[in-house]
Amino acid sequence: MPALLCLIAHPDDETMLCGGTLALLARQGVAVHVLCLTRGEGGETGEPPRCERAELGALREQELVCAVGRLGGRSLTFLGYVDPEVAPGDVLAAPAHDPAVLTSQIVSSVTQFAPEVLLTHGTNGEYGHPAHRLLHQMARAALAGLGPAAPLFYSMAAAYPGHPYPRLANADDPADLVVDVSSALREKEAAALCHATQNALFVRRRSQAAGRPLTVAEVLLREESFRRQAPAAAPGDDAFRAWLSPWLSAGAVDAPTTA
Repeated sequence: MPALLCLIAHPDDETMLCGGTLALLARQGVAVHVLCLTRGEGGETGEPPRCERAELGALREQELVCAVGRLGGRSLTFLGYVDPEVAPGDVLAAPAHDPAVLTSQIVSSVTQFAPEVLLTHGTNGEYGHPAHRLLHQMARAALAGLGPAAPLFYSMAAAYPGHPYPRLANADDPADLVVDVSSALREKEAAALCHATQNALFVRRRSQAAGRPLTVAEVLLREESFRRQAPAAAPGDDAFRAWLSPWLSAGAVDAPTTA
């Protein structure tokens, strides 16, 4: 069975950044495995709060279990790092880690699940989140160490003209694929609603921009975009592109990707 390993920093990244695509792949018979760096202990507790701060990691773990199930995922693994609490001024941080150990953990997961594709955060960490940037760097290091045995390396939230939410797009990652996920919005919405502690966060910024309260369903991206990071190759060698070919939109760049 073909497989994809989706490496994320926090519960909800899998849904908000690529949930529609994961659901489409699961429908296609691809085994979707999710590997999460933290339990999101540093995030919001909800409006109104759904738990005490000390309970948040355990609750967000269960939210991610729910979401991966709604998206049709095959497995979920936590790497066990502790998400730092957001500092005053909304300053974000990556968890304390040993780069060599984290790289080794990613290598072990790739070896265990044998995916054709590793999918993770973009070069810029989407909106600049240090934990997202960290995973991109560690994934790149892990795959470099695997050499010819490495799977395809794709990143999410790639930039393309007309991106509906430019804040999420990685400016240094022009899109190779833009996927129309409108046919998977039911699964994506169900997964987003699993992340109840984060639902107020999902809608806050866009509700302010719209001048009215928006629902979670209204803020979900209908298109999801991806950058092929490595190796450089013609599209015909690309399992990820082949899996998603029925849903590809015209927003991606046409130039071949460089590693």
